[in-house]
Amino acid sequence: MQEPSARGEINLATAIEPLAVPEAVKERMRLLYVAKHARSGGRADAEDGTHAVYHAEIREVLEDIGFNLQIADDYRVLFERPDVDFVFPLLNRAGFLNSEMMLPLLCNRLGIPYLGGSPIIRGTSDDKHLTKLLARSRGIPTADWAVYRRGNAADPARCPKAERYVIKPNASSASWGVRSADDWAGVREAVEAIHAEGHDAIVEPFITGHDIEVSIITMHGRPLILPTMLVEQHDPIELRSYTEKRDLDGGVKTYAIKPFHDAARIREIEAAALNLMEEFAPFDYGRFECRLDVATGRFQFLEVNLNCNLWSRKTISMAARLAGWTHEQLIETILCESLARHGLIDRFARRAPSYRPAQHQPVAAAL
Repeated sequence: MQEPSARGEINLATAIEPLAVPEAVKERMRLLYVAKHARSGGRADAEDGTHAVYHAEIREVLEDIGFNLQIADDYRVLFERPDVDFVFPLLNRAGFLNSEMMLPLLCNRLGIPYLGGSPIIRGTSDDKHLTKLLARSRGIPTADWAVYRRGNAADPARCPKAERYVIKPNASSASWGVRSADDWAGVREAVEAIHAEGHDAIVEPFITGHDIEVSIITMHGRPLILPTMLVEQHDPIELRSYTEKRDLDGGVKTYAIKPFHDAARIREIEAAALNLMEEFAPFDYGRFECRLDVATGRFQFLEVNLNCNLWSRKTISMAARLAGWTHEQLIETILCESLARHGLIDRFARRAPSYRPAQHQPVAAAL
């Protein structure tokens, strides 16, 4: 395996071996997997689309790895302490605002360790306004924006100047609720509609271009950047929709996910990703997203997606394959690192484990 650099990060200049959970840990530790469609048969859902397929696939991967697995599809499994040692939480979107914080909060209340960031970190990353403030405070290029909290008037003076706008729920995921407008009247109408649906709204200029997604996991206590991916729009003026991302529109795709090889920009973008993601560590796995402007060639930060989609057909899994890992190896590596961070490798291994994560070191703002 390549050694971490003096700045604390690991890169993929040479092959890196995935981590494996010791067999004794898999046999003795009780893992609880919680996801809305954890018990599904692997078929798409009428409302959630292929998210149901994703949840079933992760269950099957955990079974294939050999964990002593328990399964639940409801928060109530954690209202009282279950007979488990670790929780893999994927019940992130449960139909109410800030629901992604619920499972980590319930685990904290019961003192059960879990995969992913703490509730306050999850909430901060899910609030697009707060993450943009963090990005800008660290000198990362970020287009102007305005957040209109529910209960406040939509003040036109705070709206950034643009020829076209994107308006969406401030805690939206997978482009849920996204809208566009060309003037303030359209922006105000969209903001008011989002408020009526019970959400805060964020408004930002539409950038004609393509998304860049930097997937980051942790290995040996330090961030590992998987190969950076380009989400290339067939038409860069089009908005990606929720129905498209969830395969609810018949599988028609207006974009392609492919490796990003632009040497002139990739170093700067990955440095920005490491810079910002330090704010959220330890988070186990996540994604830094920015937009590449086709007119200027510059990038603008968009958002952070902690506990990002681990489905084998999504960005982080595609990036792992480019690094030479199978989907199962990606999942096991993420879990192995988290279990070690929580002390469970040491606790359940029958002998002293050979794997011990190094102490986390701050990541520099540039490589």
